[in-house]
Amino acid sequence: HCLSARAVCRREIDGDRGNGYSWKITLLRNYWKSKVKQEWLSGKYSNIPSQTSLPEKSMYPMDVDSWGEILEAELER
Repeated sequence: HCLSARAVCRREIDGDRGNGYSWKITLLRNYWKSKVKQEWLSGKYSNIPSQTSLPEKSMYPMDVDSWGEILEAELER
């Protein structure tokens, strides 16, 4: 789980580890974020007709850099 989360949230996980968080705490802090971010990056939500069409777990608090990555991926599609 840690490696799959790090593949999507490298900056966040490396930052948490650099701040002294254990792998367990780092995973707890980033697991759902990595799942949601991966779905956005993969284009799962590219052609959603409205906000109400989004699944309940499609949003998660992310920083501006994460949303920037998602926007860049959308622009490349």
